[in-house]
Amino acid sequence: VQLQASGGGLVQAGGSLRLSCAASGRPFSSYVMGWFRQAPGKEREFVSAISGSSTSPYYAVSVKGRFTISRDNAKSTVYLQMNSLKPEDTAVYYCAAARGGVIVVFTTLYDYWGQGTPVTVSS
Repeated sequence: VQLQASGGGLVQAGGSLRLSCAASGRPFSSYVMGWFRQAPGKEREFVSAISGSSTSPYYAVSVKGRFTISRDNAKSTVYLQMNSLKPEDTAVYYCAAARGGVIVVFTTLYDYWGQGTPVTVSS
């Protein structure tokens, strides 16, 4: 599976961005898809994940209520709608794919990673 993330950019605090991650390879719907982020000098952290059937999306506490994950299996694409952005959301955002049907939050449990797309939120 190859993953290509896009949609990052520079936005003012309070603004919105939508990230996309296009996948190629094995049946997209068989993977749990996740978004992670890594700020300068910090470890990569979980942001959100969604199962293959789009049931029970899961969010980190820091983004719950502001971010929405979704997927379009017909287009083999997962999205992350980010609203009410804060400067602390500034990071490189990565999409990842995990085999199996259980949503997981640890980076080590994801099998494939995209290249990352940078998001900068100015105050």
